[in-house]
Amino acid sequence: VEFIKNVSDLWYDKSIELVLFRNQLIDRNVSEILNLHEYAGQFVQKPISIFDTVEIAQAIAKMDLPPSKIDIGKLTYEYHLEDNQYANATSFVVDKLKDAKKSSEIKPKDVVLYGFGRIGRLLARELMVRTGRGNQLRLRAIVTRGKVDQTVLEKRASLLRNDSVHGDFPGTVGIDVENSALIINGTTVHIISANGPEEIDYTTYGINDALIIDNTGAFRDKEALERHLVPNGADKVLLTAPGKGVPNIVYGVNHKEHNPDEVNVWSAASCTTNAITPVLKVVEDSFGLSHGHLETIHAYTNDQNLVDNMHKKYRRGRAAALNMVITETGAGKAVSKALPSLEGKLTSNAIRVPVPNGSLAILNLEVENATSLDGVNTILKKYALEGDLVEQIKYELNDELVSSDIVGSSAPSIFDSKATIVREGGKNIILYVWYDNEYGYSHQVMRLAKYIS
Repeated sequence: VEFIKNVSDLWYDKSIELVLFRNQLIDRNVSEILNLHEYAGQFVQKPISIFDTVEIAQAIAKMDLPPSKIDIGKLTYEYHLEDNQYANATSFVVDKLKDAKKSSEIKPKDVVLYGFGRIGRLLARELMVRTGRGNQLRLRAIVTRGKVDQTVLEKRASLLRNDSVHGDFPGTVGIDVENSALIINGTTVHIISANGPEEIDYTTYGINDALIIDNTGAFRDKEALERHLVPNGADKVLLTAPGKGVPNIVYGVNHKEHNPDEVNVWSAASCTTNAITPVLKVVEDSFGLSHGHLETIHAYTNDQNLVDNMHKKYRRGRAAALNMVITETGAGKAVSKALPSLEGKLTSNAIRVPVPNGSLAILNLEVENATSLDGVNTILKKYALEGDLVEQIKYELNDELVSSDIVGSSAPSIFDSKATIVREGGKNIILYVWYDNEYGYSHQVMRLAKYIS
């Protein structure tokens, strides 16, 4: 209970977010906190005690730190490795975080969600739950088509409040008919009706220099996406789908290759690309990748039919909840936009299956340098523990893992260490990577949005 209070106080009072080996801690209950500590202990193969993390959290609270994200799991682990060098937890934390104050001040960024589908609503949830003091990303408006009356507002509010896959929103959602707005956790979020970006003047809503997150899928190339920059009050554009002629970013892999001060239009690539690219980068950097094939076992999506009907693509016209459907995916080619060294090395295909969320990518890879099962798992575990991909790769230890277990994971790549196969000779490896194609991807969008902002 004390730990939960520390986590909450740090976030809402100081905009300091604590995570435990990339797992979110805000709004977790007692059982969830204890389960995360148990996972952390298994992960590092050393006990991670709740009493130790409380001590570290209290030490962090005593410091005058800027808004930040701090992995208290990793800090606690390092404290045990180095405890003979420090008199107490406070002196350890002060030493480890002594350079944190050198960061520049964060200027709040207005955010507009253009579209309010599956990804849009998850982004709205995360933006509002994690508002903190409101000095990072601030959701100001949502753009939809059609009239905005009381009935429409009530339906929008209901879809945000209740989700068949991800459960109830842990906050309040009301409506303001007079101002055509949703009231989310006490904050006014305008619902703007428009048939196109050019029709909107965001400044009339008090919105300035906004990041427009397009989750409609209607605008896919640079020229079309730049239409979002026409309205007054718009500053940057982020597409939640693969884009043409714009940087396709897998956060953690290639986001630093592009300067937010110079680039106005961005793409967060696809959920599958975000799932496989971090793992493929580890393989490429560690063993060298000769060639391979990706097969993704993907949850059905809104693009498919509920019952058999016409569809512009082959096979997708058949009932989604009754069939496994072979279809194409561009993820194999899209990886090369983030990792150019893999250009032409991967083929890919997809099978849509009758589950509403939770997907699995199977990577059958030929590597240049021979390895072993332990070698592959050890290197993936290392990258999940330290380095630039700690938020992207979750190293899973569960022998009983199934698709429903990974729903709600903020990591886009969940590496199933128990399923790894390495054939004799050590050059053919088969890796299994789970991903929540909605929630995990939404968190990658959020990470990229913060970087752009």
